[in-house]
Amino acid sequence: MMTRRIPRWLVGTLALSLAFLLTPAGPAHADDAVPIPPNTGLTDKGAGTVSAADRDFVIKVRLAGLWEVPAGNMAQEKSENPTVVKIGKAIAEQHVSLDNLDRAAAKKLGISLPGQPNGDQQVWLNEMRNAATPAQFDQIFIDRLRAAHGKIFPAIASIRATTRNDTVRKLAQQTNQFVMTHMTLLESSGIVDYSALPTAAAPAAAGQGPVPIDNQMLVAATEGGSIPGLSNTVILLVLAAALVVGVITTMRIFRAR
Repeated sequence: MMTRRIPRWLVGTLALSLAFLLTPAGPAHADDAVPIPPNTGLTDKGAGTVSAADRDFVIKVRLAGLWEVPAGNMAQEKSENPTVVKIGKAIAEQHVSLDNLDRAAAKKLGISLPGQPNGDQQVWLNEMRNAATPAQFDQIFIDRLRAAHGKIFPAIASIRATTRNDTVRKLAQQTNQFVMTHMTLLESSGIVDYSALPTAAAPAAAGQGPVPIDNQMLVAATEGGSIPGLSNTVILLVLAAALVVGVITTMRIFRAR
């Protein structure tokens, strides 16, 4: 039986692959590990006590749509910035969808909703209408909406975490997704005046906030290590072993020819 030499290119390729697998891996991209809330699991039967805070939340969601829809429509008419125009269009359309969800929840829970923006919101809309230039409009539009979304954001989290009513709980989760999307859209304009936004209150004592701290995870993150669980080293060793088996099998095949 004739023994054939293994091509050099194959040996080189296998060696490079093995070296790549054995090279220490860098930190994984954070986005790869960010979970997306499932669409199932939350009931919507109107079951559970509706608190005063719950009612106020449902009303505020309605109020948000009453001024952000016309603001978004105005952006499509007054702005000369294509990015701002797209942001306005997206926010207006999405608030129509959110408003439908909110009105359905209010009807189920017997909550009366307002039919026009409140005083502050009307002032903001008038500011936009009276903007002297398209650029001035853009700044007012982006800053007013970004500030408003930032203000309601923690309120949504509070309702989502504490409500006893399943319909309000589901609405809070849905609203949270809309608000996070809108904040991101507004920030994509590149003109948000972050210095004008309110700052978060300082914690009473460092490391003693409402969220418990896992010291082991904190140390791992600080030192660039992996979070306790499945070790990256184990994964790499398994892959390396599989590659070695592949190399041996390939060599036997070539020698058998």
